[in-house]
Amino acid sequence: MTASSATSSIVSTLGAGSGIDMAALATGLAQAQFAGRVDRNSAQADAVDRQISAASALKNLVTQMVSGISDRIRTGDMARQPIIANTSVAAVSRGAGAGSGSYSLEVTALARAQTLTSPAFTAVNTPVGSGTLTLRFGAINGGTFSESTGKPPVSIAIPAGATLADTAAAITASGAGVSAYVANGADGAHLMLKGQDGAASGFIIEASETPGDPGLSALAWNPGGDPARLLAGAGDAAFTFDGLAMTAPSNTITDIAPGLSLSLNSVNPGAPTTIRFNDPSNSVTSFMTDLTAALNEVAAELNKDIAPQGGDLNRDDGARLLRRTLSALAGTTVMPNAAPGEPATLADLGLATNRDGTFRLDTARLTATLKSSPTGASAMFTTGLFGVLATFDKLGRAATTTASTGSLGGSLARYTALKSKLGTEKTTLADAQEKLRSQLVTRFAGVDSRVGTSRSTLSFLQNQIAAWNAQKG
Repeated sequence: MTASSATSSIVSTLGAGSGIDMAALATGLAQAQFAGRVDRNSAQADAVDRQISAASALKNLVTQMVSGISDRIRTGDMARQPIIANTSVAAVSRGAGAGSGSYSLEVTALARAQTLTSPAFTAVNTPVGSGTLTLRFGAINGGTFSESTGKPPVSIAIPAGATLADTAAAITASGAGVSAYVANGADGAHLMLKGQDGAASGFIIEASETPGDPGLSALAWNPGGDPARLLAGAGDAAFTFDGLAMTAPSNTITDIAPGLSLSLNSVNPGAPTTIRFNDPSNSVTSFMTDLTAALNEVAAELNKDIAPQGGDLNRDDGARLLRRTLSALAGTTVMPNAAPGEPATLADLGLATNRDGTFRLDTARLTATLKSSPTGASAMFTTGLFGVLATFDKLGRAATTTASTGSLGGSLARYTALKSKLGTEKTTLADAQEKLRSQLVTRFAGVDSRVGTSRSTLSFLQNQIAAWNAQKG
């Protein structure tokens, strides 16, 4: 009830000399006492609700925009992607940095792991004796073994009663990088051991038997022993990249050239294949068009919210900071490590700011940048410390953090706290108003009783006077 309606209620309650409704009068007086403060609380709560709604909508737009930018850039279609002519030879992927140009690749050998078998055993549960097996790693060349100093030997305890299967499990669990399992061949059960790719990952096995529990030495092996047990030798990948002979211990080769990583799949001796980088100009243009539209959606909502007349956030620090950030966005350096003459700002990608804070895409400037520096433009869409993604990620974090009172997130936290405070105040006012009403009802009850007695006495006297007058007449 407003202050004016509360006053009107009191007047009407008093009646016109026909008696007073004390309960209604108490209610009206209590409402009149608190009407002004209740009205102010209600008006403030309505304003805060509008501010929360506006700040939330703006924050959500910023969050959605940044999320969309992140998803789009992480797909990599704006960065130059490597393409290989013969996809059966290798899979190519984007490495660190920006790639460009073309390369030739000829693979003559794939990296491979050593595979070793044991002599035949009767069954998988055949005991093998007990003691210690020691794996030593290095390169095997014919009948010689050159131990690697970079990988220490691994000793594996084999307890009494261990079977062939138990031994396989112990080797795999040792962390030596050698997997073991039992395979049933035509002549019986074999312990199979397989190491890691690369020539330096070859291995030999030494056995130290527990006295009185022999048999473990049957698993020992070195290249001077039974050559038939070596089913496959460890070896490096061998290939020619852009005319230069190279080797690698793995078929996965990271950053072999700027922006290029390889995963070798097969050999192609005498038939080199070509690797080149695509032209992402169309993707960049499409992205910048979509980015401009997304920024304009944010700018339109922001302009409405900070309008001097009727803007719910026209005095909000978070909204003002966002406006300043967006105004400076086109000229912000997003690639501080760009070489002189290379694109470094969003303006170089065609983003331009209008006077009203909205954006437009300068297609002529974007086209010029893509033509003069396609590699530099592509490099701006990295997922690293700098670039378009890092810039918008920073913008989104600054706008949505609750740690700063000058951000949208800080504003939302402040408005939410104020809404809670106003809710508590509303409850307090209602309790105080009800307390006053109860006090007035109690107080007026006595008055009502006295007024009732007086009215009864007055009625008696009036009747007596009327009777006297009648007798005199």
